[in-house]
Order: sequence, then C-alpha cells, then structure tokens
Amino acid sequence: MNAAALLVAREGIAAMIPHAGDMCLLDGVLTWDAAGIRCVSASHHSPRNPLRVDGRLSVINGIEYAAQAMAVHGVLAGTVAHRPRAGYLASVRDVVCGCRDLDQHAGELTISARQLAGDGDRVLYEFVLTAEDTELLRGRAAVVLAVTGAAS
Repeated sequence: MNAAALLVAREGIAAMIPHAGDMCLLDGVLTWDAAGIRCVSASHHSPRNPLRVDGRLSVINGIEYAAQAMAVHGVLAGTVAHRPRAGYLASVRDVVCGCRDLDQHAGELTISARQLAGDGDRVLYEFVLTAEDTELLRGRAAVVLAVTGAAS
C-alpha cells in the first residue's frame, strides 16, 4: 500500500472509531465523498487479528471491516457529529460470500461502503469487500450509533 495515496492513514482512522489496537482493522482511506467510502486493509494477514478463530479468518468477519468503514464514512461525511462510542449492527441482509476465509487472499482488501439512507444515529449502507479484483463479500447493513455525550 502506498501511504502517499491514502487520504487518511490508520492513526487517523483509529481516532474516528471506538476500536483500538489490533481491533482497528483498516489501514487507510483511499477515497470518500458524501455518498460512500473506499478503504484498504492488510490486517487479514496478521496472526494477531482478534477476529481469528483456530487460525482462520472467516469471510463473515468482513462485515466488521465494512462496519468500520461505515463508521469512518459517517465521521468524514459529517453525518455523525461526534466520534461514536459504539455502533450496533441492527441487521445485515442480502449477504453473499464469495470465499470461505479472508486470509486466503494474498493482496490487500478493498472495503467499499455506500450510504443508502440515514439520519445521523441510524444508517443503512451497502458494502463490498474485494481482493485483487475478486469479490469476497457483499451485503447491506443497518447500524445504530451511540454518540459520545448522548444521554443513556
């Protein structure tokens, strides 16, 4: 990954989402606009990836990669006024898996998310994960955000 090509690097992403350390899965933002975002990651190769089970990283964990991209998009696009304390997947639909494991792909992951609807604390996105032009995962996700400073 060419760090100069990134609009936002991993450190900037970590400041926008409620994940820290190895749980911050994204390495950078390639592009974004009001409608969507495209991020990259190589963390699917890391043996320290906290989503691994028995040494494997199931493709279904790509939903977490997509959720982090959605959270970053919300901050960058200004639809989330503050850094979310947490985001809750309310539903995931129309999920299509194109492989068994994410870590079987040698290249970087590209995570694309496009906002379909939203009001600031509830958003609906469609997402696609690819590696070397191969589609690994796609679907739609509805997310509810708990904003820092909001009444509990």
